Amino acid sequence: MKDEKLQKALARMGLGSRRQMEEVIRSGRVSVNNAPATIGDRVQQGDEIRVDGRQIKYTAENEKRRRVIAYYKPEGEVCSAKDPEGRPTVFERLPKLTHDRWVMVGRLDINSTGLLLFTNDGEMAHRLMHPSSEVTREYAVRVLGEVTPDIARNLTAGVMLEDGMAQFDDIKEGGGEGVNKWYHVQLKEGRNREVRRLFESQGLKVSRLLRTRYGTISLPKELRTGRFLELDKKEINTLTDLVSLRPRYGTGLHGAAKEKQERIKNKPLKARRIDTRSDNRKSSAKPKSSASPASRGTRNTRDRNNKR
Repeated sequence: MKDEKLQKALARMGLGSRRQMEEVIRSGRVSVNNAPATIGDRVQQGDEIRVDGRQIKYTAENEKRRRVIAYYKPEGEVCSAKDPEGRPTVFERLPKLTHDRWVMVGRLDINSTGLLLFTNDGEMAHRLMHPSSEVTREYAVRVLGEVTPDIARNLTAGVMLEDGMAQFDDIKEGGGEGVNKWYHVQLKEGRNREVRRLFESQGLKVSRLLRTRYGTISLPKELRTGRFLELDKKEINTLTDLVSLRPRYGTGLHGAAKEKQERIKNKPLKARRIDTRSDNRKSSAKPKSSASPASRGTRNTRDRNNKR
């Protein structure tokens, strides 16, 4: 039976960061099988773990039910668990977990929208994000200006950015009128603002960026901004196959949870808007109209015409 470090297990169960758990252990607040715990102790299924005298239900990571949710990030939300400036974060609208935590797969900057994946499997998240896995990300990008054939060749051949060479694996026209044109691009990295910086290297400005796919998962057509859907077994297993992880028993939706997801798919929830102007942020159920030729469906893109 596989074991793991105590501080990692406590962090994985959502009690705090690994560093915080190390401090809790050092302070003598943790016991394993009725003995005081120390840094470096290893635990496995069947061990009795207590924090401040309260027993913690422990499930080995390779035995717990693997879960993944697809979230449609709106503009204005920060990809962080907490924000020192008090801005809304992508974690605020996720379903609550008991003795577990959501791990974000990749990031989007505050002005970008679209698909974000979250999972309770830290190893799965790590593999999906690691450059060696070469997991494809796809974006719909509205650009101020035109991508000429020469520019397209530059962007797919490779451009030297401040943090190294970068390139798109594919770039296709997505329509649009006037000075704003839409393009669909694919790449296998997730560096900070990489898509925007690639276009900026060619003198073009990105005015809208929407992630439409991560690996084998596309942004669901029925999903609205600020909402999430939990993936079922088949969808999760396509992701784990992509990064060579074995399936887990119990993965996917069951019973009432599965029925709820089907209801949402048949009758999608309205988009949720955020108000970043005050601490008393409120959601608005009424979405703005959309006119995005680059989306897979106009329901999925909301052009707020915000200043970038």
